[in-house]
Amino acid sequence: MRALVTGASSGIGLATAREFAALGAELVLVAREPGKLERAADEIAAGLPDCSVEVISADLATAEGRQLACAAAGRELQILVNNAGTNVRKRMADLTFEEYRLVQRANLESCFEMCRLLHPALVAGAPASVVNNASVAGLTHLRTGAPYGMSKAGMIQLTRNLAVEWAAEGIRVNAVAPWYIRTPLADQVLRDPEFLQTVIDRTPMGRVGESEECARAIAFLCMPAASYVTGQCLAVDGGFSVFGF
Repeated sequence: MRALVTGASSGIGLATAREFAALGAELVLVAREPGKLERAADEIAAGLPDCSVEVISADLATAEGRQLACAAAGRELQILVNNAGTNVRKRMADLTFEEYRLVQRANLESCFEMCRLLHPALVAGAPASVVNNASVAGLTHLRTGAPYGMSKAGMIQLTRNLAVEWAAEGIRVNAVAPWYIRTPLADQVLRDPEFLQTVIDRTPMGRVGESEECARAIAFLCMPAASYVTGQCLAVDGGFSVFGF
């Protein structure tokens, strides 16, 4: 099987790439920073010398970057993981329109376009699976800000629509919605002890999640074990999203 993972140089994307490599997948890893991407590929290859790993340095917030990544996918693709994304943590009144557009381009627009552009390859590789890495911010209010939450909610709805549109073509489409996971993006705020404690207090399991835990959920959604699962959003959140009073 051939799997393309975006945002694959660190965090959840890298953990997902490792998971697929262990399952025997041919990997196409996409991220913006070539140095980090090469190091990630070397790390995977060191643990699994027989694994096929191709790296593509591309900014998926741009049309040129998406075309470059999609060209590397090949004519057939069994797995697409839309994990690339960013955030600008500001209150609504402090945001500029360009900051809003940046978040939408990097998160929602890149996900939409990668799905659209790679649809022929997924049809050719069917049965195929798409997993969109959304967030619990797409399900409820978080301090991450309105544009981020809007983009993730859009990804979840895109997941539902494509699951219905593409089911007859043998393509399943699902999403995961992580809460705070230890990644470089999340570490920017988790390094604040007071904020970290607030996160833990709102998490029934009493801890922050690990990238590998999210990667395993993504891998499950791509496996034959999940062959009757489509259009779903699986919260990987230690119980946060169901924690009431």
